[in-house]
Amino acid sequence: MRHISEYDLGSTVWIKSSYSQGGNNCLEVAAGPTAVVPVRDSKNPHGPKLVFRAEAWSAFVENLRSLGA
Repeated sequence: MRHISEYDLGSTVWIKSSYSQGGNNCLEVAAGPTAVVPVRDSKNPHGPKLVFRAEAWSAFVENLRSLGA
């Protein structure tokens, strides 16, 4: 397993959920096809980031969709 510090996120393009309506109280994910999905809190963009395997993130999103979230 790699630590977050091993991923170069300096040039990452972050995307907010369309549900955020432009606010700063949401989750942002990194754009682009990779094996991992970096995630951060929009209120603290320079704070810690989480990195999930792409398969785990997809399963999480699909579960939310099935719940109607």
